[in-house]
Amino acid sequence: MSFALWNFMETVFPIAFVILFFFVIAVFVTVMVQGLTQWNKNNHSPRLTVEATVVAKRQDINHHHQNHSNGHMGSSTSTSYYVTFQVESGDRMELPMSGREYGILVEGDRGRLSFQGTRYLGFEIT
Repeated sequence: MSFALWNFMETVFPIAFVILFFFVIAVFVTVMVQGLTQWNKNNHSPRLTVEATVVAKRQDINHHHQNHSNGHMGSSTSTSYYVTFQVESGDRMELPMSGREYGILVEGDRGRLSFQGTRYLGFEIT
């Protein structure tokens, strides 16, 4: 390797590494702050119960791949569940929920939706 290339790498790599490090930290802090802000907003929102209809359901499946210390590859899958409700005014809201609750609901179900901000509290089919 030539001296000029070595000198360039010796100068640029540490700077790039520091920039990347702070970028990753900034993204992590931003995600944490957004999560805490939403949690706080939900806690300060009123608990509401309204007439609603289930209009859509969706799943978000995430695959995770891991390298284990013994050299083997592993993978896992996580699923997030969301249901869209339409209230009497015509407004729609998509709320995350557990797989158990998701499995009970069917598109077209009508009932009383309880929620707090973006937090799903329950749905009583009528």
